[in-house]
Amino acid sequence: MNAREYLKIAALRGSKLGLERVTELCRKSGDPQEKLRIIHVAGTNGKGSFCAMLSGILSHSGYTVGGFSSPALTDVTESLTINGVPISDCEFEKIMAEIIPYCEEMDDKPTEFEVLTAAAYLYFYKSGCDIAVVECGMGGDSDSTNVISSPVLSVITNVAADHTAFLGDTIEKIARHKAGIIKPHRPVLYGGNNSAALEIIRETSAKNSSPLTVSDMSRINYSHSDLFGTEMDFSGFGRLKTPLSGTYQQYNMANVMTAVEILRGEGFDIPQSSVVSGLSAVSHHGRFEIMNRDPIVIFDGAHNPDGIICAAESIKNYFNSKVVLLIGVMADKEYRLYPEILGKFTERAFTVIPDNPRALDSEKLKNAFTEKGIPAESYPNVSEGTLAAFKFASENGLPLIALGSLYMYREFSQIYRENLRG
Repeated sequence: MNAREYLKIAALRGSKLGLERVTELCRKSGDPQEKLRIIHVAGTNGKGSFCAMLSGILSHSGYTVGGFSSPALTDVTESLTINGVPISDCEFEKIMAEIIPYCEEMDDKPTEFEVLTAAAYLYFYKSGCDIAVVECGMGGDSDSTNVISSPVLSVITNVAADHTAFLGDTIEKIARHKAGIIKPHRPVLYGGNNSAALEIIRETSAKNSSPLTVSDMSRINYSHSDLFGTEMDFSGFGRLKTPLSGTYQQYNMANVMTAVEILRGEGFDIPQSSVVSGLSAVSHHGRFEIMNRDPIVIFDGAHNPDGIICAAESIKNYFNSKVVLLIGVMADKEYRLYPEILGKFTERAFTVIPDNPRALDSEKLKNAFTEKGIPAESYPNVSEGTLAAFKFASENGLPLIALGSLYMYREFSQIYRENLRG
């Protein structure tokens, strides 16, 4: 059985809380995570951009950098990268061939994400990575990645409402889950602006004797964001630029610069020139990604209220007109808030069902928009909705913004390449 077939079987086991299975699986494979230097990153939003930027800077500084994130946008191999390059099919089969027998020895078989997590740690160790930047899937304390006893740095980018069925219905409860990645005597970075969350993180850091740094956004002396990227001046680093768009990227950049300062204090050699070159070369798909400029087509994986608010702010700042919205979300999201946040910027919404068992029915999502007086049409899949939305946007000379679940990205980008580009 090949790697992808086995992962399909593992996916049928669903999502289970607890670290017992992944702990056992890592132990069977020699606990590679304990032999790696790891930066562990949690947060409601901003994790992906943070990891992409920091990984780029470390790679440009001469380090071999492993990267783990989920879900993969187009292929599972994108979840495991070294210096930004996804694992090859051959290497993926090889590493999974080691992991699968361990999985099958277990009475309580691991989930898909647990298998991938263990495979990532083993791959990074066997590949001789100098450091790995590992992104939490959900929460922190019970996330599969949280089998690290002594990370180089624990990062919580921010805390906002998301996955409330699993993480709790208050910021304090969600913050406690994310603070679960804080480990004794190891540095912590918090990059958010929620004071209730900060209180929990400060308390957890103190209990663990873990030095806490809070990003100081007042060090942003200047910032500008447009469809060509984000530029900022940050005290201690000067003028910096990244091709990543989105008005929120200045805050992600500030968090990355603060992390760079902490890592320098931990003995990492990160020259200013590598900060500049690493930021300028970074790419991160699915986060306010400009896929086409004439007409404008953008994909942004905003899928919770905080992310949708940030997307709305970018739309407001970048465009003088209303936009055409293509949107699909998971059923556990607070989707009734989205028309309120996006309505005044939306000419027409096209709702779709992402290819995921947890997806919200597009008719329900359409009704949420029409109830607020926003014209909307529903489609049974991403393909039909994308073609209809692009046709409407082209005929009316309006930007097309695809928002919502990252599970839309693979199908959306494929349809774009085959039917829309050029």
